[in-house]
Amino acid sequence: MGTQSKYKTKQRDILLKYLQKSTGHITAGDVCEYFKEQGSSIGQSTVYRQLESLVDEGIINKYIIDGTSPACFEYIGDTCHADDSICFHCKCEKCGKLIHMHCDELEEIQHHLYEEHHFKINPMRTVFYGVCEDCQ
Repeated sequence: MGTQSKYKTKQRDILLKYLQKSTGHITAGDVCEYFKEQGSSIGQSTVYRQLESLVDEGIINKYIIDGTSPACFEYIGDTCHADDSICFHCKCEKCGKLIHMHCDELEEIQHHLYEEHHFKINPMRTVFYGVCEDCQ
């Protein structure tokens, strides 16, 4: 999968532990805010640099949903669903929550688009906009 990290720092270890216990998608801003609340001295540039490094290593996924929303990150560790199965996303237009959606019907649509229209869809960047159950 990814390459090994060149440096194992205290900040990286703290960030990795936070990501491992986090559920769902988080932004770099969420990470910075958390460490600020904890009184940690991890700087914003360190957070961004470490997140990108963890993406390169295949430990977290990075999602860029649109041009106005910040990138989201998700801890995947050794599971790496991005390579093993198709995952589309739903984004709530009210609360901004990003939801993974594994759906056989959407896989069939993806297959149809490729076979009939010679268009290969990128499920990691395909987002359906609407309103989540909590906001309805």
